[in-house]
Amino acid sequence: MTSKFLGKFDAVIVGAGHNGLTAASYLAKAGKRVLVLEARQVVGGACTLEEVLPGIRMSPCAYVVGLLHPKVIAELGMKEAGLTWFPAEGGMFVPFEDGSSLQLWNDDERCEEEIRKFSPGDVAGWKALGALKRRLRDKIRPDNDDDMWIGPPPTLEAIEERLKGDPEARALLFDWSMNEMLERFYDDERMHLAYMGQGVIGTKASPFRKGTASVHFHHASGRMDGDPGTWGYVKGGMGNVSFLLADIARKLGVQIATETPVRKIIPGVGVELESGETISAKVVVSNADPNTTLKMLGTEVDDAWKSKVQSIPMTGCTVKVNVALTELPNFKTRPGTNEPHHLAQVNTPLSKKEWQESFDAMERGELSSKLWTELYFHTAYDTSVSRDGIHTMSVFAQYVPYTFKEGNWETRRDEVGDLALAQLARHTTNIPKAVHHRVVMGPPDIEKKVGLHGGHIFQGEILPEYLWHNRLAPKTPMDGVFLCGAGIHPGGSVIGVNGRNAAMEVLKEI
Repeated sequence: MTSKFLGKFDAVIVGAGHNGLTAASYLAKAGKRVLVLEARQVVGGACTLEEVLPGIRMSPCAYVVGLLHPKVIAELGMKEAGLTWFPAEGGMFVPFEDGSSLQLWNDDERCEEEIRKFSPGDVAGWKALGALKRRLRDKIRPDNDDDMWIGPPPTLEAIEERLKGDPEARALLFDWSMNEMLERFYDDERMHLAYMGQGVIGTKASPFRKGTASVHFHHASGRMDGDPGTWGYVKGGMGNVSFLLADIARKLGVQIATETPVRKIIPGVGVELESGETISAKVVVSNADPNTTLKMLGTEVDDAWKSKVQSIPMTGCTVKVNVALTELPNFKTRPGTNEPHHLAQVNTPLSKKEWQESFDAMERGELSSKLWTELYFHTAYDTSVSRDGIHTMSVFAQYVPYTFKEGNWETRRDEVGDLALAQLARHTTNIPKAVHHRVVMGPPDIEKKVGLHGGHIFQGEILPEYLWHNRLAPKTPMDGVFLCGAGIHPGGSVIGVNGRNAAMEVLKEI
């Protein structure tokens, strides 16, 4: 049988997620011969597109962009290739059980005005917390090559030196729980509840756990288009980030082969495909999560590295519900189905007691009576992803168990979907009536669909004890084996700089 992959490659990338495609592009720009192997029919991994209904496209997992590194965008010419995004000017909208509501606009003046009406005593705290986050961002993520997301994981000493003389910045990065941070800056408990979920996004921890404030900072530290902390929508859907990167890679000479699963990584040799074919390469760069990479390495693995990988929690606790709606939600507190708050992400808050109950239930393998949900309406900005006036709604919710104490995801999927939508229904007049179609994916579904071990969306926890100097580096102890996915520094989300960091390390060796 003649192989379609002729010759010896400088590098084989395992997995065509956005970081793998980024790494491939940088290596090809440096003149290296690169092959990307993807098990699925489509590139993108967790950042792709699929039709939930004919003509209605959604990304199964990733839903908004905000941390994609400006250096990657510029160096790979992503805007020139067609990357367009819509910053979410609406910020975050939170309706409360008492009938009040709060819209935390992306614009500081509008946000301050809203808080002044909602909780005037908290304006000073909002300003102080915003200033603290800006200080921390400028110290460790300045808008230049001193950004600590660039390059290998920084040492603790290097981080401490940057934060010297600013104990609050250090506490935000390493110590505070989300609840502690909020209680330090806000008096009105509704302000705590509005923000609480931002400290545990994708994280298997309660907002009362030390370090969860750092999760919030991780998500607020981006600088896309020079707009710090802003998130938004990619024109045509999130998958276009990956599709554009694939186009860029191909133009640079990268070969991309879908439906070509890798069975084994052979250090110093290359990879063995499920078909039995061996492809030679000086370097293998795995875009798979660290645990899946470990399995592909088999017995040819360094014991200390193996122990570190196995020590990283990689079991997810989130459920994603992709929904097609006949109209946008009509909120009781601010009626209408085409309003400014539909341009915001929507959080349905929990009380502090409910937060703890929800986390404890998940730990027992059970569901609590309420979930925290975060909702996004892509079609409020970009109707190209849908048709016939149908709106898309991404529901990101937690906490849910990977394994149920009673039943399983096949028998309880509808129950979880109903529970997630019930959180929105409490605040609206037209949900679930406006639901046209839905797809519910728990952690095992995410694991099966996109290959993320344990269904963990960040390829491992992003609490402080698993970030920065504690995160895995691109270079592994195995000969010619590197990682480039979310499991390495600087962590999870659609970032791209993980792939860049990996490529820079590879280029030191080949």
